[in-house]
Amino acid sequence: MGKISIINKNSRREFMANCAALASLPVLASLPTNAFAAGNEGRLKVGLIGAGGRGIGAARESLDADKNVQLWAIGDVFEDRAEQARKQLARKERGTVPQERVFNGFDAYKDVLNTGVDLVILAAPPGFRPLHMEAAVEKGVHIFAEKPVAVDPAGARKVIAVGELARQKGLSIVAGTQRRHDASYIETIRRIQGGAIGDLVGGQCYWVGGELWHNGRKPEWTDMEYQIRNWLYFTWLSGDHIVEQHVHNLDVINWAFGGPPVKAFGMGGRQVRTGEKYGNAWDHFAVEFEYANGVRVQSFCRQTNGASHRVSERLVGTLGTADPKQRIWSKNGDWASTHRRTNAYLQEHVDLIRSIRQGEKLNEARSVAEATLTAILGRESAYTGKEIKYEWILKASKQDLSPAKYEFGAAPGVEFPKPGRTAPV
Repeated sequence: MGKISIINKNSRREFMANCAALASLPVLASLPTNAFAAGNEGRLKVGLIGAGGRGIGAARESLDADKNVQLWAIGDVFEDRAEQARKQLARKERGTVPQERVFNGFDAYKDVLNTGVDLVILAAPPGFRPLHMEAAVEKGVHIFAEKPVAVDPAGARKVIAVGELARQKGLSIVAGTQRRHDASYIETIRRIQGGAIGDLVGGQCYWVGGELWHNGRKPEWTDMEYQIRNWLYFTWLSGDHIVEQHVHNLDVINWAFGGPPVKAFGMGGRQVRTGEKYGNAWDHFAVEFEYANGVRVQSFCRQTNGASHRVSERLVGTLGTADPKQRIWSKNGDWASTHRRTNAYLQEHVDLIRSIRQGEKLNEARSVAEATLTAILGRESAYTGKEIKYEWILKASKQDLSPAKYEFGAAPGVEFPKPGRTAPV
């Protein structure tokens, strides 16, 4: 098996490829920014778009991250969700939002952005993320974007372009890939990239766990409302669980290798979650990702109850192995992180707000877009039964899963991929 020098050749190759890809992306209009002034310790007004459990959690963490943060506005497609979030967050200091700044409907994100927020938390279903990120950057608003940031290549390309515009406008974008804000992960990856286990020659990553929630169905719901309220199970909204959940582990692998893979060869299916209630989502994937110089990483994810669980990453080098969360076993000496475990969900908001206040902008749009595209690459290889190259999914794929209209009524049809018969798009 070939080996890879972690930093130099691979990083340069990926950097040049990404620059070439970026040149082909749509250019967004550069608009005036409302960027919060560097060094300003005054009130930072935060908007929440997407008022589900993760959105409420992220809003709480933002309030806890800085004493001068004020929750300013809340928006969700559904009125009951927006109101529920308003009541729950009012229990937090600085979390009270007046009724006139609580919005619902498909345009609620516009209403929130029009209230003059400095920072917005984007936690609606991932299928909406590119649209919401684009609108926020056009408004000159800093972003915390939950992962993943897209469900298809068209959306991921938009996020990359949005990230570049944010960089030009001096805006911060931090993603919900919280492992990149965990001190133990940061130190371990730094050592791996410094050669602690030699050249990388392989690895594995896992998100093998149980089933998640389902909200059932009420007779008065349209198909669109039903799908959005159960968004995990519809690819146009979630990207399937390899994108929605396993993106965390794939992001760690990309981080260690200095960029995304070259290609993927995957498989999977539906063995346990086979009912109509589960939409068109699969319950398991197994994908082999190949990085530069033929280095292969095995990826496994599953959502079924009653089976063994494993959520982790492992890297193999010429001198040893590593758990990028905290440990290295090497011919040059073993090492274990001594960093005290911190709440990385909170730390990512601390880092974001510090960057806004100090004027040293953080911009994670490209890294999270690449992790999202990596997961999409694995999904599409499994869905089609074809080996697919990352360069193709980045530059040439025409897949766009967004509906023709965002309105209550008809919803995108539920199509089931058939490996070997479904063609890459």
